[in-house]
Amino acid sequence: MPSPLPFILASASPRRTELLREAGLPHRIVVAAVTEHEDPSTDPAHMVLHNARLKAAAVSRLHPEALVLGADTTVALGDRALNKPADLAESRAMLRSLSGREHAVHTGVCLLCPALGIDEAHDVTAWVRFRPLTDDDITRYQGLVNTLDKAGAYGIQEGREIIIDDYQRPISTIMGLPVEFVKARLAALGILERLTA
Repeated sequence: MPSPLPFILASASPRRTELLREAGLPHRIVVAAVTEHEDPSTDPAHMVLHNARLKAAAVSRLHPEALVLGADTTVALGDRALNKPADLAESRAMLRSLSGREHAVHTGVCLLCPALGIDEAHDVTAWVRFRPLTDDDITRYQGLVNTLDKAGAYGIQEGREIIIDDYQRPISTIMGLPVEFVKARLAALGILERLTA
């Protein structure tokens, strides 16, 4: 029988932990002590790949025997990244800019395990289309959801009926961790059955 492989999520995101748990992927959390690159003028795909690798590498250096998963998500309107807003005014401006439009959600996923020679990073992208929003819709949404801790000032898992017209499935990609993709990569690498918390 193959030896167990410790699986570490290099993220403090409760949503990512929940998604992994729901997918039946046992893991533990080690938060990466890094400063993420969040320049909105940077190519969104490059930014999330950079940040996902940054997080995974910082934790992997401390746990080279483990498989480490780093992830980073941003919302992209055209070639402009919409990261977490600084305040409610910026949150309102972001939601207004997304109103009635389609945009992309990029999640960078990095898998590192030096002991097994695993080193890969992927940009997994999905599209989301917003409803046309009134100022009242935005106020209502801000009252329901903490928009300041979410890229693009929204989370698709909360208050979706107020802001979302349609989106690309699976929803996990938009929530911040494409677990179906991750699971497929782990299976392709032949390590899915070895994972332990």
